[in-house]
Amino acid sequence: MANFTAKDVQSLRQSTGVGMLDAKKALEACDGDTDAATRWLREKGLASAAKRTDRDASQGAVAVVRDGNAIAAVELRSETDFVAKSVEFVTMVNDMAAAVAKDGEVAIEAFTPAVEQMLISLKENISVGKVVRFEVSADQSADAYLHSQDGRGVNAVLVVLNGGSADLAHEVAVHAAFTKPQYLSRDEVPQADVDAERETVESISRNEGKPEASLPKIIEGRLNGWFKERCLLEQSYVRDEKQTITQMLGGASIANFAQIIIGA
Repeated sequence: MANFTAKDVQSLRQSTGVGMLDAKKALEACDGDTDAATRWLREKGLASAAKRTDRDASQGAVAVVRDGNAIAAVELRSETDFVAKSVEFVTMVNDMAAAVAKDGEVAIEAFTPAVEQMLISLKENISVGKVVRFEVSADQSADAYLHSQDGRGVNAVLVVLNGGSADLAHEVAVHAAFTKPQYLSRDEVPQADVDAERETVESISRNEGKPEASLPKIIEGRLNGWFKERCLLEQSYVRDEKQTITQMLGGASIANFAQIIIGA
């Protein structure tokens, strides 16, 4: 019978920064003695990982995998690009994306021990970032674009269309990788952000001495330009700026869209 409780495991995790499995293993090895378990973890080189979890992890890699009617992208974060482009790191994130595409987002949990071990062996703050998975129905088409740098993915875009084709979905994904839209449509932009921008462009227009009668039209024009920068559907298609993405889609529409950019 174990001489410790779940609260003891949680307390040890918080004080050392190790994962649940390592905390439990340490308590088991030390007959529930928390101080001894902490020493045990330090001796194993595990507790030192606690300090790393507070460090900035702005680098990393992203992988994209298509498996049958599902498409997934997973981000694995690190502190340096040196670690992010290592074979071990890139292999790990690719395995994660494959598991998520096959079995769903819950599959990422199985990689927790491996991530914790990598954190220790590579001596960096390593963590799972964004995880995205879309299922594609029979009347939909999907594709992705992954921009790579130094052997690791750094910018991934997933696009699922109602109608259209995989080629069309790919074109949208390539466009988004270049323009990096924050939203699919203006309906997704937080109203607080819209209100703040409206106040800003109104102040700018007034300070420029624009005629009062012309202000509403000027403000709406500038606000539309602001939306165009941020919303995928309103952007000019990079291969033909005479048409927007909405126009380029023709009779198709975007059902799902996601982008993961390392360092964003």
